[in-house]
Amino acid sequence: MELHDIVIKEACAADIKERNKEAVLRRVAAIAAHIPATDHLTEEHIFTKLMEREEQGSTGFGNGIAIPHARLPKLGEFVLFIVTSRRGVDFRAIDRKKVNALFVLLGPEEKVNEYLKVLAAVSHVINSTSLRRELMAAHTGQAVAETFLRNVHIATGERRKTQKMVALFVVLYIDDFFYDILEFLIQQGVEGATVIESSGMGHYISNIPLFASFIGFMNEDKNRSRTIVALVPEDDVHHIIDGIEAITGNLDKKEGAMVFTLEVGFHRGTMKMM
Repeated sequence: MELHDIVIKEACAADIKERNKEAVLRRVAAIAAHIPATDHLTEEHIFTKLMEREEQGSTGFGNGIAIPHARLPKLGEFVLFIVTSRRGVDFRAIDRKKVNALFVLLGPEEKVNEYLKVLAAVSHVINSTSLRRELMAAHTGQAVAETFLRNVHIATGERRKTQKMVALFVVLYIDDFFYDILEFLIQQGVEGATVIESSGMGHYISNIPLFASFIGFMNEDKNRSRTIVALVPEDDVHHIIDGIEAITGNLDKKEGAMVFTLEVGFHRGTMKMM
Protein backbone atom coordinates (compact mmCIF):
# COMPACT_ATOMS: atom_id res chain seq x y z
CA MET A 1 0.00 0.00 0.00
CA GLU A 2 1.35 3.44 -0.99
CA LEU A 3 0.56 6.67 0.85
CA HIS A 4 -0.46 8.45 -2.34
CA ASP A 5 -3.22 5.84 -2.77
CA ILE A 6 -4.94 6.70 0.51
CA VAL A 7 -4.63 10.50 0.66
CA ILE A 8 -8.04 12.14 0.27
CA LYS A 9 -7.20 15.45 -1.40
CA GLU A 10 -10.72 16.83 -1.02
CA ALA A 11 -10.56 16.38 2.77
CA CYS A 12 -7.33 18.32 3.28
CA ALA A 13 -7.72 21.81 4.75
CA ALA A 14 -5.44 24.80 5.21
CA ASP A 15 -5.27 27.05 8.28
CA ILE A 16 -8.21 25.80 10.34
CA LYS A 17 -9.36 28.19 13.07
CA GLU A 18 -9.97 25.78 15.99
CA ARG A 19 -7.43 26.25 18.80
CA ASN A 20 -7.77 23.28 21.19
CA LYS A 21 -7.62 19.52 20.86
CA GLU A 22 -11.31 18.71 21.33
CA ALA A 23 -12.46 21.39 18.89
CA VAL A 24 -9.93 20.29 16.28
CA LEU A 25 -10.89 16.63 16.59
CA ARG A 26 -14.55 17.54 16.19
CA ARG A 27 -13.64 19.46 13.03
CA VAL A 28 -11.58 16.50 11.81
CA ALA A 29 -14.44 14.09 12.54
CA ALA A 30 -16.86 16.31 10.63
CA ILE A 31 -14.53 16.29 7.62
CA ALA A 32 -14.04 12.52 7.85
CA ALA A 33 -17.78 11.84 8.04
CA HIS A 34 -18.22 13.29 4.53
CA ILE A 35 -15.61 11.06 2.89
CA PRO A 36 -17.30 8.32 0.78
CA ALA A 37 -15.32 5.55 2.48
CA THR A 38 -16.76 6.53 5.87
CA ASP A 39 -20.32 7.36 4.82
CA HIS A 40 -21.65 4.56 7.07
CA LEU A 41 -20.04 6.14 10.15
CA THR A 42 -21.36 9.10 12.08
CA GLU A 43 -19.33 12.18 12.96
CA GLU A 44 -19.86 11.45 16.66
CA HIS A 45 -18.58 7.89 16.33
CA ILE A 46 -15.40 9.02 14.56
CA PHE A 47 -14.85 11.75 17.14
CA THR A 48 -15.28 9.26 20.00
CA LYS A 49 -12.73 6.87 18.49
CA LEU A 50 -10.20 9.66 17.96
CA MET A 51 -10.65 10.86 21.56
CA GLU A 52 -10.29 7.31 22.90
CA ARG A 53 -6.91 7.10 21.19
CA GLU A 54 -5.84 10.47 22.64
CA GLU A 55 -6.72 9.27 26.13
CA GLN A 56 -4.00 6.62 25.74
CA GLY A 57 -1.44 9.37 25.13
CA SER A 58 -1.27 12.44 22.92
CA THR A 59 -0.58 11.80 19.24
CA GLY A 60 1.10 15.21 19.17
CA PHE A 61 4.64 13.85 19.13
CA GLY A 62 6.58 17.10 18.88
CA ASN A 63 7.94 19.71 16.48
CA GLY A 64 4.48 20.99 15.62
CA ILE A 65 3.21 17.65 14.28
CA ALA A 66 0.33 15.39 15.37
CA ILE A 67 -0.96 12.15 13.86
CA PRO A 68 -4.45 11.62 15.31
CA HIS A 69 -5.62 8.20 14.27
CA ALA A 70 -8.25 5.56 14.93
CA ARG A 71 -9.18 2.04 13.90
CA LEU A 72 -12.82 1.88 12.88
CA PRO A 73 -15.16 -1.11 12.49
CA LYS A 74 -16.45 -1.92 9.01
CA LEU A 75 -14.16 0.63 7.38
CA GLY A 76 -13.16 -0.93 4.07
CA GLU A 77 -10.06 1.13 3.28
CA PHE A 78 -7.48 3.46 4.81
CA VAL A 79 -8.11 7.19 4.79
CA LEU A 80 -5.45 9.87 5.25
CA PHE A 81 -5.83 13.64 5.11
CA ILE A 82 -3.95 16.66 6.42
CA VAL A 83 -5.12 19.87 8.09
CA THR A 84 -2.92 22.80 9.03
CA SER A 85 -3.08 25.69 11.50
CA ARG A 86 -0.69 28.62 11.23
CA ARG A 87 -1.41 29.93 14.73
CA GLY A 88 -1.14 26.46 16.16
CA VAL A 89 -3.36 24.16 18.21
CA ASP A 90 -2.96 23.32 21.89
CA PHE A 91 -2.84 19.56 21.37
CA ARG A 92 -1.10 18.67 24.65
CA ALA A 93 1.85 17.44 22.62
CA ILE A 94 4.71 15.67 24.38
CA ASP A 95 7.02 18.68 23.91
CA ARG A 96 4.20 21.08 24.95
CA LYS A 97 4.52 23.00 21.69
CA LYS A 98 1.51 23.95 19.62
CA VAL A 99 0.67 21.74 16.66
CA ASN A 100 0.64 23.27 13.18
CA ALA A 101 0.03 20.18 11.05
CA LEU A 102 -2.23 17.22 11.74
CA PHE A 103 -2.03 14.04 9.68
CA VAL A 104 -5.33 12.24 10.25
CA LEU A 105 -5.37 8.49 9.68
CA LEU A 106 -8.41 6.23 9.83
CA GLY A 107 -8.05 2.52 9.17
CA PRO A 108 -9.95 -0.77 9.21
CA GLU A 109 -10.13 -2.21 12.71
CA GLU A 110 -8.93 -5.68 11.69
CA LYS A 111 -5.93 -4.65 9.55
CA VAL A 112 -3.48 -4.14 12.40
CA ASN A 113 -0.29 -4.96 10.50
CA GLU A 114 -1.15 -2.68 7.57
CA TYR A 115 -2.16 0.02 10.05
CA LEU A 116 1.29 -0.06 11.68
CA LYS A 117 2.94 0.13 8.26
CA VAL A 118 0.96 3.23 7.30
CA LEU A 119 1.70 4.95 10.62
CA ALA A 120 5.41 4.20 10.21
CA ALA A 121 5.36 5.44 6.60
CA VAL A 122 3.70 8.73 7.55
CA SER A 123 6.18 9.22 10.38
CA HIS A 124 9.08 8.52 8.01
CA VAL A 125 7.91 11.14 5.51
CA ILE A 126 7.41 13.76 8.20
CA ASN A 127 10.85 13.24 9.70
CA SER A 128 12.85 12.99 6.49
CA THR A 129 11.68 16.14 4.73
CA SER A 130 11.08 19.87 5.24
CA LEU A 131 7.38 19.11 5.05
CA ARG A 132 6.12 21.18 7.98
CA ARG A 133 7.63 24.41 6.67
CA GLU A 134 6.23 23.80 3.20
CA LEU A 135 2.78 22.97 4.54
CA MET A 136 2.63 26.31 6.36
CA ALA A 137 3.10 28.03 2.99
CA ALA A 138 0.16 26.16 1.44
CA HIS A 139 -2.96 28.33 1.33
CA THR A 140 -5.58 25.81 0.16
CA GLY A 141 -6.49 22.22 0.95
CA GLN A 142 -5.47 21.22 -2.57
CA ALA A 143 -2.04 22.81 -2.06
CA VAL A 144 -1.69 21.02 1.29
CA ALA A 145 -2.37 17.66 -0.38
CA GLU A 146 0.00 18.33 -3.27
CA THR A 147 2.75 19.45 -0.89
CA PHE A 148 2.45 16.26 1.12
CA LEU A 149 2.38 14.01 -1.93
CA ARG A 150 5.45 15.71 -3.38
CA ASN A 151 7.32 15.07 -0.15
CA VAL A 152 6.12 11.46 -0.11
CA HIS A 153 7.78 11.03 -3.48
CA ILE A 154 11.02 12.57 -2.21
CA ALA A 155 11.11 10.58 1.03
CA THR A 156 10.19 7.24 -0.48
CA GLY A 157 12.29 7.44 -3.65
CA GLU A 158 13.45 4.00 -4.72
CA ARG A 159 16.67 2.84 -3.08
CA ARG A 160 19.22 1.02 -5.16
CA LYS A 161 18.51 -2.70 -4.89
CA THR A 162 22.26 -3.30 -4.63
CA GLN A 163 22.69 -0.93 -1.70
CA LYS A 164 25.06 -2.41 0.85
CA MET A 165 23.57 -3.15 4.26
CA VAL A 166 25.33 -3.32 7.61
CA ALA A 167 24.23 -4.74 10.94
CA LEU A 168 23.55 -2.05 13.53
CA PHE A 169 23.80 -2.95 17.22
CA VAL A 170 22.48 -0.59 19.90
CA VAL A 171 23.30 -1.86 23.40
CA LEU A 172 21.37 -0.17 26.21
CA TYR A 173 21.50 -0.51 29.97
CA ILE A 174 19.33 2.60 30.28
CA ASP A 175 15.62 1.91 29.79
CA ASP A 176 14.79 5.59 29.32
CA PHE A 177 16.37 5.59 25.86
CA PHE A 178 14.90 2.35 24.53
CA TYR A 179 11.52 3.41 23.12
CA ASP A 180 12.79 6.77 21.86
CA ILE A 181 15.48 4.97 19.85
CA LEU A 182 12.99 2.43 18.49
CA GLU A 183 10.72 5.27 17.40
CA PHE A 184 13.65 7.06 15.76
CA LEU A 185 14.64 3.92 13.83
CA ILE A 186 11.08 3.52 12.55
CA GLN A 187 11.14 7.16 11.43
CA GLN A 188 14.30 6.39 9.47
CA GLY A 189 12.53 3.64 7.56
CA VAL A 190 13.75 0.65 9.58
CA GLU A 191 10.77 -1.70 9.32
CA GLY A 192 12.08 -4.52 11.47
CA ALA A 193 14.60 -5.25 14.19
CA THR A 194 15.19 -7.81 16.90
CA VAL A 195 15.67 -7.00 20.57
CA ILE A 196 17.96 -9.20 22.64
CA GLU A 197 17.37 -9.21 26.41
CA SER A 198 20.57 -10.06 28.29
CA SER A 199 22.60 -9.51 31.44
CA GLY A 200 25.70 -7.41 31.95
CA MET A 201 28.82 -8.62 33.71
CA GLY A 202 27.64 -7.04 36.96
CA HIS A 203 25.16 -9.89 37.27
CA TYR A 204 27.99 -12.40 37.55
CA ILE A 205 30.95 -10.52 38.95
CA SER A 206 30.25 -11.41 42.60
CA ASN A 207 30.81 -15.08 41.68
CA ILE A 208 34.46 -14.32 40.97
CA PRO A 209 36.41 -15.07 44.17
CA LEU A 210 38.24 -11.74 44.13
CA PHE A 211 34.93 -9.85 44.20
CA ALA A 212 32.92 -12.25 46.41
CA SER A 213 32.53 -9.66 49.17
CA PHE A 214 30.79 -7.25 46.78
CA ILE A 215 27.56 -9.24 46.35
CA GLY A 216 24.79 -6.83 45.34
CA PHE A 217 27.12 -3.89 44.73
CA MET A 218 25.74 -3.39 41.25
CA ASN A 219 22.41 -1.62 40.89
CA GLU A 220 19.96 -4.23 39.59
CA ASP A 221 18.92 -2.01 36.66
CA LYS A 222 22.50 -1.96 35.41
CA ASN A 223 22.64 -5.75 35.36
CA ARG A 224 20.11 -5.95 32.51
CA SER A 225 20.63 -4.82 28.96
CA ARG A 226 18.66 -4.67 25.74
CA THR A 227 20.36 -4.86 22.37
CA ILE A 228 18.54 -3.64 19.26
CA VAL A 229 19.81 -5.35 16.11
CA ALA A 230 18.77 -4.11 12.67
CA LEU A 231 20.00 -4.04 9.09
CA VAL A 232 20.49 -0.48 7.80
CA PRO A 233 21.91 0.96 4.56
CA GLU A 234 25.64 1.63 4.91
CA ASP A 235 25.18 5.14 3.50
CA ASP A 236 22.76 5.99 6.33
CA VAL A 237 24.89 4.78 9.26
CA HIS A 238 26.42 8.11 10.27
CA HIS A 239 23.07 9.90 10.07
CA ILE A 240 21.41 7.19 12.17
CA ILE A 241 24.15 7.25 14.81
CA ASP A 242 23.90 11.05 14.99
CA GLY A 243 20.17 10.66 15.58
CA ILE A 244 20.74 8.11 18.34
CA GLU A 245 23.24 10.43 20.03
CA ALA A 246 20.65 13.21 19.89
CA ILE A 247 18.63 10.96 22.22
CA THR A 248 21.41 9.54 24.43
CA GLY A 249 23.94 12.34 24.42
CA ASN A 250 27.57 11.90 23.40
CA LEU A 251 28.12 8.14 23.56
CA ASP A 252 31.84 8.56 24.25
CA LYS A 253 30.91 10.36 27.47
CA LYS A 254 27.87 8.28 28.41
CA GLU A 255 27.88 5.10 30.45
CA GLY A 256 25.33 2.40 29.74
CA ALA A 257 24.86 2.86 25.99
CA MET A 258 26.89 1.77 22.98
CA VAL A 259 26.45 1.63 19.21
CA PHE A 260 28.50 -0.39 16.73
CA THR A 261 28.12 -1.84 13.25
CA LEU A 262 29.34 -4.98 11.55
CA GLU A 263 29.72 -5.71 7.86
CA VAL A 264 27.26 -8.28 6.55
CA GLY A 265 28.80 -10.72 4.10
CA PHE A 266 25.53 -12.52 3.42
CA HIS A 267 21.92 -12.30 4.47
CA ARG A 268 18.69 -13.91 3.43
CA GLY A 269 15.20 -13.31 4.77
CA THR A 270 13.90 -10.30 6.65
CA MET A 271 13.26 -8.95 10.14
CA LYS A 272 10.43 -6.78 8.88
CA MET A 273 7.44 -6.75 11.21
CA MET A 274 5.53 -3.94 9.49
